[in-house]
Amino acid sequence: MATPPPPHGPYPHAQPPAGPYGQQPAGPYAQQPAGAAPHQPPGAYPYQPAGPYAPQPGHPVQAPYPYAQQHPHPQAHPQQHPQAYAAAPGCRLCGAQPAVQATVRGHQGLLFLMRFLSRRGMFCRSCGLATYREMSAKTLWQGWWSPLSVAITPLTLLMNLGPRSRFRKLAAPAGGFGPSLDPGKSLLRRPEALLFLVPMALVVLAIPTLFVLGAFVQGAGIGKVPTLAVGDCVRNEGDWKDQDLEVVDCGSADAEYKVTRRLDAPKDECADGELLADLEYSPDKMTVSCLAPAR
Repeated sequence: MATPPPPHGPYPHAQPPAGPYGQQPAGPYAQQPAGAAPHQPPGAYPYQPAGPYAPQPGHPVQAPYPYAQQHPHPQAHPQQHPQAYAAAPGCRLCGAQPAVQATVRGHQGLLFLMRFLSRRGMFCRSCGLATYREMSAKTLWQGWWSPLSVAITPLTLLMNLGPRSRFRKLAAPAGGFGPSLDPGKSLLRRPEALLFLVPMALVVLAIPTLFVLGAFVQGAGIGKVPTLAVGDCVRNEGDWKDQDLEVVDCGSADAEYKVTRRLDAPKDECADGELLADLEYSPDKMTVSCLAPAR
């Protein structure tokens, strides 16, 4: 007698027959129960595989591909490291570093007009010194030709000493996008500076020279007004409005007038034909001397 088949068929994992239609096919195309589909993670199959590899309770369903996209719109990851600080600005003329912020000034005097010049920005050592020397040299010979410029030009030159000191403290320029300017000769060795230094040197030397000449003239009596005494003979080198009396020998041909008397009292008067000497020729600068013709 033959052995009857097992109640559920030859497949141990097959599902029991459902409904009046008997056993349903097993595998990935097995019919799902009616109702809402269970929640599936994005990218996973809309069905669950049946068989020995079906998901077990407590384990999530994995995507069919390990690199399947899990989020339809991934967000950018926040920046992990802060952005590095921007590099320090370089020279405005060559781009080299180190550089310093400064303003170099110039001035021009044009009779009744004036021009105030300036160059402002970042300068390296070479470009800064070149700019300072160029503008200061031009100011030395262009800045004196108006009345107010005589005072403004020295102030402009003094203001440029501040940027010059800052430029000289910088290290040698490096890393620029172009060559740095050549500073050239120092300011005092340029021809423009000589146009200013020579007149200034003459003025400085002229001041002590005038003092020496004044002392010599005063000691020699040159230009000193003589004091007239009674009996002196004088010669007038000017007119009577602007007298220039000089004491001479009474026996010489240069003697023109002779002092006859001095009016000490208010009522005293000179004789007829006599002339009056200025008060500056009297000893006390207050009395008048009478001058009679010597011939």
